[in-house]
Amino acid sequence: MDYELVTEGLEFPEGPIVMADGSIILTEIKGQRLTRVTPDGRRETVVETGGGPNGAAIGPDGAIWITNNGGAFEWLDNQGLTIPGPTPARHVGGSLQRFDLKSGKLETVYEACDGRRLVGPNDLVFDRQGGVWFTDHGCSTPEGRKYGGLYYAKTDGSHISRQRDHLVSPNGVGLSPDEQVVYVADTNLARLWAFDVAEPGVLAPGPGFAPGRVIHNLQDYQLLDSLAVEAGGKVCVATIINGGITAFDPDGSTEHFAFPDLICTNICFGGADMRDAWITASATGKLFKARWPRPGLKLNFNA
Repeated sequence: MDYELVTEGLEFPEGPIVMADGSIILTEIKGQRLTRVTPDGRRETVVETGGGPNGAAIGPDGAIWITNNGGAFEWLDNQGLTIPGPTPARHVGGSLQRFDLKSGKLETVYEACDGRRLVGPNDLVFDRQGGVWFTDHGCSTPEGRKYGGLYYAKTDGSHISRQRDHLVSPNGVGLSPDEQVVYVADTNLARLWAFDVAEPGVLAPGPGFAPGRVIHNLQDYQLLDSLAVEAGGKVCVATIINGGITAFDPDGSTEHFAFPDLICTNICFGGADMRDAWITASATGKLFKARWPRPGLKLNFNA
């Protein structure tokens, strides 16, 4: 696949958003900020978020919503690559933040559910009703992992629910074109989950003892990160170790598109025909742009 370098020097970029002016707003997890990248590669800080801003998306209110992991990683340098390491002892949890582009106000909307602190919110997607599905990746501890989960929340701060608990390491999240399925990529399992939606914000019970349906488990040692859905229903998941994007068909078949970074973390779609794709190459701090073979699914809210 042909691609071009848009910019470099980013501090572990993730969460790209295609803006109406052609720029990309993304998170820099290590840099603890939102950054705007113009089409010619110039960078400017949008807001300092603190913690670890991971995913970002435009909500129904036109604001940028951010899944902030609260600083869930130590940062390691391995042969010039930036690698997320263990969770530091100072980490207490993460949050769902809202940044108003017009006023410049940053606020925390949720940091707990049913009295339990969010651990490491990671990625998010808005449904047609304006509610937000988001993953909590969990975090590492000296004894093992704190499990993650899948949540649904309303943007007015009135409701948050944990729709799936005790998931190993949920990361990317997206909706099928008909919004009858929530897809979640589990990093450590290299597994794409499908959770059927019973009604907006509520998942149907999983089959048997499983929390959801398994679309596919990648072979060998590969890890999954964030994702975006194509208009035709394929789920494009950023892939670690086997650096690039893996496109999962709902029937379980896959195809891989390689990019030059072991830790590709995100893809988003835009352009007039929705075939422009931007990929965050996080270990090397780069943002790439490519022409995708198929159009991406237009998100419900844009700015």
